[in-house]
Amino acid sequence: MKRSGKRKTIYDLSALSGCSPSTVSAVLNGSWRKRRISEKTATLVLKLADSQQYTANRQARGLRRSRSGLVGLLLPLYDNRYFSSLAQTFEAMVRARGECPIVASASRDPRAERETAESLIAYSVDELFICGATDPDGVHEICEKAGLRHVNVDLPGTRAPSVISDNYDGACRLTEAVIRHCAATEPLRPEELYIFGGRDDHASRERLRGFRAVKRTLLGADPDVCIQPTGYSANNTRLAFEAFFAREGRLPRAIIINSTINLEGFLRFMAGFPDAAFKDLVVGCYDYDPFASFLPFPVIMIRQNVEAMLARAFEIIADPAAAAQIHLVAPELVPPRTALAGPLDALKDMPPRPAGRTTDATVAHPA
Repeated sequence: MKRSGKRKTIYDLSALSGCSPSTVSAVLNGSWRKRRISEKTATLVLKLADSQQYTANRQARGLRRSRSGLVGLLLPLYDNRYFSSLAQTFEAMVRARGECPIVASASRDPRAERETAESLIAYSVDELFICGATDPDGVHEICEKAGLRHVNVDLPGTRAPSVISDNYDGACRLTEAVIRHCAATEPLRPEELYIFGGRDDHASRERLRGFRAVKRTLLGADPDVCIQPTGYSANNTRLAFEAFFAREGRLPRAIIINSTINLEGFLRFMAGFPDAAFKDLVVGCYDYDPFASFLPFPVIMIRQNVEAMLARAFEIIADPAAAAQIHLVAPELVPPRTALAGPLDALKDMPPRPAGRTTDATVAHPA
């Protein structure tokens, strides 16, 4: 009988056997005993691999005997400068080690996080960096069963080492900077400083704790009404500002915004108003974006040190005895109107052509 020319994949074998892709991968790469997979299941998968002419199983076993050279990064999303900078830095560090980076996102969905981790394991990644996961301990369970080294970055788990920003210290410094900036013209009252954005995760809780501690110390009070959680949603943040403005007829004198995603929601709100509505406003934002730094009102920002965070994460993941503890990395306070260099500066570009020269792809038009 003539077989189909389409090469069978791990996912085909998964569907045929009724096993998960990570279980199939463990059988094919020889780590199934370590994962306590039954011999019956292993035999079934191997027989299917032979009958379906799965040709990559020997290659997968060979990779697992040494290293595949693939290193995975699991992100929550791509579309802000912090996560894109983290991905860019991660790729550069992996390539500097002579290995190949694989970056995937899971949209802050715990189920998608676990499924993505299983897929990366099926591709035989040697290590996995779990960044900003909603359920890092759930991803840890997947990695532990596969015997895969892993480390949390940005948000901590309780069962694997974690490298994160010192969000409490960053929020303290940011809140103090905003208060002192306002005091240069007129002292700020407690009810004039609000915080918008964030959700019930470790980073937001620590930022909120720092915000409230500094308000109590420097302003003497910390009204609960000044806390406006919106999640990490630009649209929810826009709606929160619209509701505040409709109720108060104005904005607070000073605002701390929990992330650049929340800041985007504030900018959507701004689009419906003239610049005069924001002339006396002072904003503090956790995370850094050079475009936001040059808005028409002062924007003080915190930049997380992704280079130091990832360098520490690489050190930890190389240590098989690393304890499940949190490692803090200090962020940087960035004053208004500041354009900092970053990992995107390392991108290679074509050198400029000398003036007056054309190429075959250039059409010269007569005057």
